[in-house]
Amino acid sequence: MEPVLLKDIYPGVALQEYVQKYQVIRFVFDTAVVPPVKFHTPRPEHTITFYTRDAQRFSPVRSDHAITYPHCVVNGIYTIPLKRYGGYDFLAIKVVLQPTTLSRLRIAEVKELTDTFKDARDCLGIELSVLQEKLFRMNELRSMISTIEVFLLDLIKKRCKPAEPIDKASIYLIRHENRVSIDWLADQSCLSVRQFIRRFEEQVGVSPKMFQKILRFDRAYRLKNNHPELDWLHIALACGYYDYQHLVKDFKEFTNLTPPAFYEVEKASPERTFALHEG
Repeated sequence: MEPVLLKDIYPGVALQEYVQKYQVIRFVFDTAVVPPVKFHTPRPEHTITFYTRDAQRFSPVRSDHAITYPHCVVNGIYTIPLKRYGGYDFLAIKVVLQPTTLSRLRIAEVKELTDTFKDARDCLGIELSVLQEKLFRMNELRSMISTIEVFLLDLIKKRCKPAEPIDKASIYLIRHENRVSIDWLADQSCLSVRQFIRRFEEQVGVSPKMFQKILRFDRAYRLKNNHPELDWLHIALACGYYDYQHLVKDFKEFTNLTPPAFYEVEKASPERTFALHEG
């Protein structure tokens, strides 16, 4: 496998209802240097992440007390920023799930996962441990992804609940971001607005309003990564903010920093060290 890689791989047709993508992050640092810290922002995603080389640690932004992740974790949606510390030989395969997949597969109570994680072995048992052992012995990325897909397909066959309107509504929100109203989604789901909000929180872990807010912030963050020449007002308006101050408010909530200050921090991330970015 390449020593430096930041790559999105999309699932086979049978898994697209459950998995958005696999994100592969691979860095190998010289042991004479200290690997840079990743400032990890809130993202509108649930994930199952496999760390098959050095462990990854994390801490809240305003703390230096780092906690080590297990080799496979189930993450809920984060509304707070973190600092993440990778090892010298770092490989993460992140399964980015559709918003209600954790709930449909009975993997975890998603409301309990917001802003935190669980050891995947506690959620998925012996099958997960067997999968981990296989991945630890592999070096070829295509084989690793195929092995994960076999595991997920088997999990769906054994555990999956039938789709509900709320499942389709959450995916629609991702695809159309802030161009649809909660009232309209509730009507399309044959639910009252109150029922829709309650069911969304149960299945996704945050309110639909918060989910839209994180989607909009995430889009702005990635647009700046892809087009650093754009000024922040252009990015604010392109991403559905009323004005620049509206953008600043979300950045301060989700990063504790203004947009320019956050972008300076982002330029020191591991991806930038290798002239990569998450766009």
